[in-house]
Amino acid sequence: MAEKTEPRYWNTKHAADYLGISPATLNRMRLTGDGPRYAKAGSRVIYAPSDLDAWVEANKRSFTTEKIKS
Repeated sequence: MAEKTEPRYWNTKHAADYLGISPATLNRMRLTGDGPRYAKAGSRVIYAPSDLDAWVEANKRSFTTEKIKS
């Protein structure tokens, strides 16, 4: 029996679960431009796990009022 592999790209629900947020929050962040990079595959929105990780790294802060580095 073949071993099941993780998909290369994730849908919004899987990406939101990975980030520990709701799909609605991820959808809202996509509309405002505050969320991680994504791609469209036809009408589907997909996320690469590496883009999710990069977004988390880029948004790390040491204190509450620290600004995000551009």
